[in-house]
Amino acid sequence: MQNHTLQIPVPFDGCGEVFSVMESHEALRPFLRSQYVVLPGFCDVHVHFREPGFSYKETIKTGAQAAAAGGYTAVCTMPNLNPVPDNAETLRIQQEIIRRDACIHVYPYAAITKGQKGQELAELAELTDAVAFSDDGHGVQSEEMMRRAMLEAKKQGKMIVAHCEDNSLLHGGYIHDGAYAAAHGHRGICSESEWGPIARDLKLAEETGCAYHVCHISTKESVEVIRQAKARGVDVTCETGPHYLVLCDEDLQEDGRFKMNPPLRSREDRQALIEGIQDGTVDMIATDHAPHSAEEKSRGLEKSAFGIVGLETAFPVLYTELVETGIITLEKLMELLVTNPRRRFNLPLGGDFSVWDFSAEYAIEPEKFLTMGRATPFTGMTVHGRCMATVCDGRIVYQNHA
Repeated sequence: MQNHTLQIPVPFDGCGEVFSVMESHEALRPFLRSQYVVLPGFCDVHVHFREPGFSYKETIKTGAQAAAAGGYTAVCTMPNLNPVPDNAETLRIQQEIIRRDACIHVYPYAAITKGQKGQELAELAELTDAVAFSDDGHGVQSEEMMRRAMLEAKKQGKMIVAHCEDNSLLHGGYIHDGAYAAAHGHRGICSESEWGPIARDLKLAEETGCAYHVCHISTKESVEVIRQAKARGVDVTCETGPHYLVLCDEDLQEDGRFKMNPPLRSREDRQALIEGIQDGTVDMIATDHAPHSAEEKSRGLEKSAFGIVGLETAFPVLYTELVETGIITLEKLMELLVTNPRRRFNLPLGGDFSVWDFSAEYAIEPEKFLTMGRATPFTGMTVHGRCMATVCDGRIVYQNHA
């Protein structure tokens, strides 16, 4: 590798394979003579590809293409679909589409409860092909139901991946219950609606011995209860999203592209999340990529659908806002985007990689996205780092022709 100017700045076991692949592909050879950077294929354990059931928002094909454009070679798709993958037959529908249309590795979740309604356990014993069990989009309201789910998941050797939200505390809220909500007459979502169910589930995980992962944490209290549980030896990991690390409710605008669930919280919450990734309490960063139609996101903060897109902006935003500012190192970012999610979810890396031009500076333009969704709070943000190519299983799955 001494003859190449290409840089691989983080530990990557697939190093030799990368150069073999690049030399074998005519389109990739120019990168060997340039000051580009190779990074291992990112892994996002929390995306919504909307198919089957809601393909007007996104399809597995377009979602996977967007992921590849962002440097991702593995993603885990959430089960709020139609039909809900709550038995082997309904899961198989999604798996067939994945086999046909996905250009990267796509690992589907199965639901915890039938129809994600929280009333009956899904057929967990027959959902062995699922990466884990989740009712994402819905919190499991019943403590007893969650206990039963954890016991069954432990028996199956699977993880419970929880969207933690106490419906009794929502009161019709749709943004953080903070200063912006009070100043602009919006109904707020209190922090306890998130950290309360997390605290409940951590006790259950400790009791049952089930492997437990918390989705998209956004509050300082969530960070602290998870930190304490880890100190007690509870088998727990958690994720947060790029938007929670970079933005807070002071950045809100009267626009649906700032509406997601959980919402952007306070500056203090954001700082606690940053400290959480620095000290290892927060294990990984996941985008919660959740595309909607333009009409569904055009109704302002109150009436727009919850959810933003994130796969194509995650690395440039995180590199610009966290690495270049010295908050974390590039090596730490790779732990959060590659090593930790793949280790926790037992997903192989192989020789998958992406090639980046760190010198590229540009403004984020949603109209250029490959995802069908366009709603992002990062519109217009100037970032550094452009994905030039992504390779998965030895195949070029994305190449930037700009």
